[in-house]
Amino acid sequence: MEKNALLAGGAVVVVVAAVATALLVPGVLADPTDEGPVRPGPVDVADVSIAAGPATGETVTLAVETRIDHRGNPTNNVSVLVRAVDAESGLLTTTERIPVGNVSRDGEVTAGTNVTVPREGGYDVEVVLYRDAERVDERHKSVRGVSAIKPPYLQSTTSFTESEALPPVSFSITDAGEDRTTMNLMATLTNTGDDPAENLEVTFVLRQAESNIVASRTTVDAGAIQAGRTETVEASATVPNEYNYYIDAVLLRDGVVIDTARGAANLNPTRTISVNQTTEDVELRVEDFEDDDDGVRPTNQPEATYTETSQPGFGALAALVALVASALVARGWTK
Repeated sequence: MEKNALLAGGAVVVVVAAVATALLVPGVLADPTDEGPVRPGPVDVADVSIAAGPATGETVTLAVETRIDHRGNPTNNVSVLVRAVDAESGLLTTTERIPVGNVSRDGEVTAGTNVTVPREGGYDVEVVLYRDAERVDERHKSVRGVSAIKPPYLQSTTSFTESEALPPVSFSITDAGEDRTTMNLMATLTNTGDDPAENLEVTFVLRQAESNIVASRTTVDAGAIQAGRTETVEASATVPNEYNYYIDAVLLRDGVVIDTARGAANLNPTRTISVNQTTEDVELRVEDFEDDDDGVRPTNQPEATYTETSQPGFGALAALVALVASALVARGWTK
């Protein structure tokens, strides 16, 4: 009995000591799982995609989507910085910051933003991932040829054909006079879209090859071009003979240029030009390109006539000598 009582007393002493320790020493009975601040889970840039957005005549908007991969414990204060740098000059063009906030679940989180840049050249897009203002990852992508992204008023499914068998611009001679030639101009258009193309016009401009003088300009209605069809637009022009010309065809819709094409007309048999080159200079008579009030250039004009002495510069001296001689003779007669 004494032994059992001794053991019981010892147990009581241990319990009392434990209770006293818990009361006097803070933190002894703390949760064993509480190990201080939780280490945030890792985050990194999984992928970056860039899509073309709305465009104007001067700028284009790039839609940048960043996919962030997260694992483990929650991560707070996550953000993404997107920068567009001019690929040629290296100058910073625009910057956008995306606040992502707290990320707790495992997997990918998407952060998207738009950056607006001038519609020319190319850009290097830098995506930087931050956690609590600390850079943890980054990704780079390049975009080239943003000038090809057209605003709505420049978008069209209709354009000039690009075929040697069916050239975009051609011509035929309808009347060949002594001084002027009348040509029938033709431009070939193709609608590659799914809907009819309407409100189209074609302007033909004929420029003398060596001087770039505009010899003729005319605009015709292209009508409606059905989907998947190819049509030819025709016009007439009269120009002076013995010159070579570039034929520029301009496709317009509501006054906006949406496509251009060029051809060549060689009316000077001694010299030829092509669409991409000219040869030698020629003597240019500007009066050939002048228009009278009635639209008809006179062909036979009388030339000015004048007399010329055999010894230019001595006419006045000879006349003075003759006058003096005549005076002396008259004086002799009077004596």
